[in-house]
Amino acid sequence: MAERSTSTHEITHYLNVENAKIAAFLMVSGFILYHGVLHLKFGNDSCTWLLSDGRFPGYSTWQPYGCMMHKYSKSDARMCMHYVSYWGGRNHITFVGDSRIRQLYFEFVNLIGSKEVEKQKAHTDIHFQDEKISARIDFLWQPMVNLSMFYMYKNFLLSEPGGARPNLVITGSATWCIKLNNGSKNALNNYQVNLTTIVPLFHKLKDTTQILWMLQDPVVEEKLNANRSMITNEQIDDYNKVALDLLRHSDAKLWKSSRLVAQGMKKESEDGLHISKLALDLDVQILLNMYCNNDMNHHDGTCCNQPEQATTLQIITAAFFLVCIVSAIALCLYRRRQLRLNGAKARAENGQRNGQNGLQESHEGCYDVMVSLAKLGVIMAYFYLCDRTNFFMKENKYYTHVNFFLPFAYVMILGFFFTEKTDKTAVLHRDQTDEWKGWMQLAFLIYHLTGASKVLPVYMHIRVLVSSYLFLTGFGHFTYFWQKGEYGLVRYCKNGCRHLPFYWHTRKNSLRRVLEVLFRLNLLVVVLCFVMNRPYQFYYFVPLVSYWFIVIYVSMAIWPHITQASAEGNVLQYLFMVIKMVLLITIITLFYLSEVFFEKVFLTRPFKALFVTSDDSLHEWRFRWQLDRYSVVYGMLFAFGYQVLLRYKIINDSHEENLFSKPISWLLGVLGLIGIGSYAAFTFLCGNKQQCNDVHSYITFLPIISYIVLRNVPGWLRTRYSSFFAWFGKISLELFISQYHIWLAADTHGVLVLIPSYPVLNVILTSFIFICISHEISKITANLAKYAVPNDWKSLLRNVICFFAILVPICITNGVIAL
Repeated sequence: MAERSTSTHEITHYLNVENAKIAAFLMVSGFILYHGVLHLKFGNDSCTWLLSDGRFPGYSTWQPYGCMMHKYSKSDARMCMHYVSYWGGRNHITFVGDSRIRQLYFEFVNLIGSKEVEKQKAHTDIHFQDEKISARIDFLWQPMVNLSMFYMYKNFLLSEPGGARPNLVITGSATWCIKLNNGSKNALNNYQVNLTTIVPLFHKLKDTTQILWMLQDPVVEEKLNANRSMITNEQIDDYNKVALDLLRHSDAKLWKSSRLVAQGMKKESEDGLHISKLALDLDVQILLNMYCNNDMNHHDGTCCNQPEQATTLQIITAAFFLVCIVSAIALCLYRRRQLRLNGAKARAENGQRNGQNGLQESHEGCYDVMVSLAKLGVIMAYFYLCDRTNFFMKENKYYTHVNFFLPFAYVMILGFFFTEKTDKTAVLHRDQTDEWKGWMQLAFLIYHLTGASKVLPVYMHIRVLVSSYLFLTGFGHFTYFWQKGEYGLVRYCKNGCRHLPFYWHTRKNSLRRVLEVLFRLNLLVVVLCFVMNRPYQFYYFVPLVSYWFIVIYVSMAIWPHITQASAEGNVLQYLFMVIKMVLLITIITLFYLSEVFFEKVFLTRPFKALFVTSDDSLHEWRFRWQLDRYSVVYGMLFAFGYQVLLRYKIINDSHEENLFSKPISWLLGVLGLIGIGSYAAFTFLCGNKQQCNDVHSYITFLPIISYIVLRNVPGWLRTRYSSFFAWFGKISLELFISQYHIWLAADTHGVLVLIPSYPVLNVILTSFIFICISHEISKITANLAKYAVPNDWKSLLRNVICFFAILVPICITNGVIAL
């Protein structure tokens, strides 16, 4: 038994988060090596990935290998053609082939055209032109790879680039050759000879015309009529093999993925030869992604889209982190050398003299900061590699009810297995709020991973969780300021007198706390703005929480200063606090009702840069702000009401019993269930997102208060919590922000892929790495906060001056501050 206990202790000794981080680092190094080999062997052209391989994650949904495919609507497709023409390009696209290519041609034309084009079956050339979008789309009937096709390409070569020569040709042929020659071997040999004579023309056309050779789709042999019975999949495979052998190293691109699409949907084919409309739709989407993505820059279309070029600020940031990494390595080597030279004697004498001790602390601080910045630099390099390059692959999100609810149920059940008892008994104590933030954050992650925002009830319930986080922000900061009184320039004693010796001490504490909270909230986001070249508002949650924290602080700090101590000496203080709350709600409502006033305030320089997106729009900030405009106030009101109830002993949460008598507890429990159920019913009954969002801010308190009642009124529930969820709650902010680039991809529009073709395993491994990195960022932030916001006011003032000395030139360079 003792041996088993020792073995268990040894296992748990090594199973800890620090060792997990080492494993994550080794995994990332392995994946970098693996993807590096893939790029060296197959190249890193995402167009090749798009045209070569893919899979069906669900019915009628196609996922290209390694990149994201945007779904083009008619307006998107027409806009693409317009953009290409506007920037000096040409939209002359030619489809060359038999009835299968013609089928694709009509599907393509009907998507980009303003009117439906009547489909024809005649064996003739067809032409389409739309002057509004400067598009010319032709179909040339060339069912055989023969002399006629050779002269067609010869004519392309002889014509001018702006005339008959197209800039894109989609071609392919085989079934007519099989049919007319009854599948003979000589026909295959002739096909090979004829294609061999045409291939050199592709090389001559490469500067002006892109050739896309479409491999032949499989047929459904049992559906073919008697005239086509000789067209078998074996014959088609032989012709495709010839095309692959001849074109693999030519200047034509091979389109292999269309064959895989047809293979996966061949049962829907009506005649066995021509593919279904669903398969045609997917083929057209692949074509448009190849043709348009680099010009349109859709967030969810990374196939054939070149990565962003690094800006000057990004290069400077990279250089700064490189200096930190080199300095940290040098300091580490120096420390090890000193320890080796001085040995035990140096350690024994350490700290004997005050001067040496102060110098040692200074050196330790420098080393600590440099190592933390070096670690942050390495992490930021991984962020950049994941989401600003094509080094790692990306895939589209795919939602099904099973994809969302199965992992959600699994995580919830797992959290219940780690339920523990806590010695804290207060309502919304620290363990409970960490737990709440933890399971909410895990729900956010599953929601974002699966793209569940398209499902209205799920979307609205997630909106409640965001509101809950802001509610806890209001509750927590109000409670701190109410109990500590560190928000004004004067500190009150219980009897209302003023202790002047506390004046300077309180002012320093107040300023330091505000700066420390803002530093912890914003460090990661500010660094990401520099590294990833995104505006501050892109990471909307941190600006939102920071803004409401400042609102809470200002609301509490303005006269009259009200604290728990001052209220005990003067009951009118409670009335003053109510008046403050009413004024705050009134101001918020005025901001909401007057869009002009709202824009006037938030578009004022230099604060404008904090609230606008990259296109200089305030829309995103206004949307986020108004959606949860009262959530923080609800939290403050709840905290205030809770303090009043404690003050007059209406409730007592200093024990493990129920907060109220048994009948009242049961009644509150029923009301809590009704409150949550009512909001759930509302999410199913409201018509659309706009209607739901309009009402949300007024009723979001209902499910939040209901949950708090259910969680806290019963003593046995209030004194238990899930340590699993609480662990995630402690790093919830880092998880929320880091997911943008190292778990999701393409700025949250897709999913990061480290292991292609194995989606479940990929999610498990990327999640492990992502969680380890988020935990390390949390540690780095806490460590740097000690030095960035020190207790010594002189050091704090120095750091503030240094911060503005760095920030002001950046703001001037980027036009935030006008000279």
